[in-house]
Amino acid sequence: MQSGSQDRNLPASERKLKKARDEGQISRSQDLSHLAVLGVGGLAVLVLAPALFDHLKTDMARQLSFDAATLRSAGAMLTRLGDATSVGVAGSAAFAGVTMTAAIVAAVASGGWVQSLKPLMPDFSRINPLSGLGNMFTKKKLVTTAKMLVLTGILFCVAAVFLGNGMQTVAALVLQPSQSAIAQLTQWITGGLGLMLLVLLLASMVDVPLQKFLHKEQMKMSHQEVKEEGKESDGNPQMKSRMRQRQRDRAQKSSVNAVPKADFVVMNPTHFAVAIRYDEKTMAAPQVISKGADLLAMRIRDIAKQHAIPVLQSPMLARALYANAELNQDIPSALYTAVAQVLAYVYRLRNAMQGLGPMPEEVPQPEVPQELDPLTRIARLASA
Repeated sequence: MQSGSQDRNLPASERKLKKARDEGQISRSQDLSHLAVLGVGGLAVLVLAPALFDHLKTDMARQLSFDAATLRSAGAMLTRLGDATSVGVAGSAAFAGVTMTAAIVAAVASGGWVQSLKPLMPDFSRINPLSGLGNMFTKKKLVTTAKMLVLTGILFCVAAVFLGNGMQTVAALVLQPSQSAIAQLTQWITGGLGLMLLVLLLASMVDVPLQKFLHKEQMKMSHQEVKEEGKESDGNPQMKSRMRQRQRDRAQKSSVNAVPKADFVVMNPTHFAVAIRYDEKTMAAPQVISKGADLLAMRIRDIAKQHAIPVLQSPMLARALYANAELNQDIPSALYTAVAQVLAYVYRLRNAMQGLGPMPEEVPQPEVPQELDPLTRIARLASA
């Protein structure tokens, strides 16, 4: 079953949230951006308008003043037009810079800073009418549409009440001097803008947590998606098992070079070979320094014979050491006694070869716990 057809009721993992953030998919509140742009833009108009109007009034007076020198110099008119244009462009640029900064700060405040160009990349699936029609009826789109309808209704009611209460005052401005009328009209417009910003502020306080909630709902995962992500992050168990086996094989092949340092090699008699070394000054217990199966076992045997290292036949001990001991690690404590018996035999054999003692008796066959012998375990499972 496809994950898309399953219920996504599990919270999104950190890996999925990070991937979505890298792709530019985060929660953004448009109401907060509208509030920042309108609020800061309105404040910028109130602050910049007096100075801009003074410059425009001065430039207008210059533009409309003519004398004989001005008429004789045709380039003077272009200079005046350039000065007036510079003032207008500077004012517009300052207003645009302030509002753009407010929009960026609001976006960062609602969703954080994201460095991703993927939302700007062309995506032809966006122009697919079928997918676009499906996206119109998602939970996020429906909630956003309902929120916009409610906000539009509230703004319409506030605007109707404000205009109804202020129309008589605005109509009476024609009876007042122009300077006083303009001041009162500015105050009335400022009051209306303040009411609109108050409504947007309340809407933003609701929209910011709402967008975060909708984003988390959209990022929810199904059980199948969680399993697939676990396989991707941790790796396929079968692939990991094969990789570990290959690593062990490489380690065993490279360990052949350590065979000349071994005290003895124990075999079974053709399938497994294990080289053991023990140094009582540096080791707490005997260690396996090389092991292998089949052809590698034969290679270990040949190298041991070339370096006059005793090669002993002890099938059960060889199987147990090969299955349970790791390279360059202490052997399992359950095998201490068995390995000690073989080491004692090897030491007596070495002394005899040097003329320091009698030849030892026949090769010991040490007792190995049956639970450590893989062949015994297989036989028990087969008979169970």
